[in-house]
Amino acid sequence: MTGPGVTVTAMGISIPQAPVRAVTEDEIAAFRARGWARLPGLVGADFVADLRERALERLGEQRERFRNGLVDQAFGQDRDIARHDEAFAALALSPRLAHNVTRLLVGVGAVRLQVTNLLVKEPADGNRHGETVFHQDFPWMPMDRASMLTVWLALDDVPADMGALRFYDRSHRYGPLGRSFVREDDDALTRHPWLETLALSEPSDLAAGDATVHHSLVVHGAPANRRDRPRLSFTATYFDAETLYTGAPYGQTDGLGLTVNEPFDHPCFPLVPTA
Repeated sequence: MTGPGVTVTAMGISIPQAPVRAVTEDEIAAFRARGWARLPGLVGADFVADLRERALERLGEQRERFRNGLVDQAFGQDRDIARHDEAFAALALSPRLAHNVTRLLVGVGAVRLQVTNLLVKEPADGNRHGETVFHQDFPWMPMDRASMLTVWLALDDVPADMGALRFYDRSHRYGPLGRSFVREDDDALTRHPWLETLALSEPSDLAAGDATVHHSLVVHGAPANRRDRPRLSFTATYFDAETLYTGAPYGQTDGLGLTVNEPFDHPCFPLVPTA
């Protein structure tokens, strides 16, 4: 664990380091074999409790502003939360977390932060959010390689029936399978029914501070939230620092002046130190 007084400089500011544990060899093996892994107690409990309070305050201010087409039917999101809150920045820019990512991915020596998200899945009984259809993350990206993963952190206890993520084991080995969230009733399983021959991860309960990590090519989704309170989570997505920009249209990169076939050398995609 990192001491509370230690700071790290990133994006031009000094922020306290977050208490993140190192991933184990067994967790690395599980991630590489299945495309995802569960990381119990990844982040310290007191730090996560503070994140939860910050999340509730921010959601209270902005909940009705979450609008992003079909995605809104599955969950609400506050993108780039780390740019607006120092505690979320401390976690997203954690050298220990970045080091974990380089150990999980194959052949990656350094990573950039692609995006952070504060996510909320409201109870289904309130007609706010339903299931998150099964999908891959990578097909949206203007990147020349799929060396990318997302850390999904529970900010509160997330019982399985609250809508915890589920994953199709080894589905990351089959390459990009197309986009979801662009047409009604058109998810990965609809277009690729053979996916159901793969093992689907069992429903599992997560405690606050537990995380899952999944590769950008693994097919994943989540059931509706059947509890009476919102599901709160934070995500941070990282990618190989040597990744090149393809120029494909994408809302996050359009207009940034990135150069095709060059790395993502831009303040929006900070290189995260690993030491």
